[in-house]
Amino acid sequence: MTYVRIGLLVIVGALSLAAGAAKLMQVDQEVSFFLAAGLQPVWLLPLGALQVIGPALTLLGRTRRIGAGLTGLGFLVSTLVILANGNPGFAAISLIPVAIAFFLFATRPPGSEPARDARAEPPASP
Repeated sequence: MTYVRIGLLVIVGALSLAAGAAKLMQVDQEVSFFLAAGLQPVWLLPLGALQVIGPALTLLGRTRRIGAGLTGLGFLVSTLVILANGNPGFAAISLIPVAIAFFLFATRPPGSEPARDARAEPPASP
């Protein structure tokens, strides 16, 4: 994994953990934000759990892609809530961690290509 990928993973993971912790603790600002969007505060718990579980899964190599996908999904839901509150500028900026998380989900780090089946035919020579 390149240093850039590790850096992106750390930044997006830290942002997601902080946002998820605020939702799980039901901080007054988060509760009022959800109420203003027309959502009940009970939805803070599943979204907060998603935003904490996603980065936790990125710590392990086997679940890193799933964790990045869950992290991106959590950020996307949060961005939609921001948009529902009538703040398109902040919603547009909030799409940056969504894009980074989905980039980490969709790409493989260098050197992590799946192993070829030894029984398969060798590639055709030119």
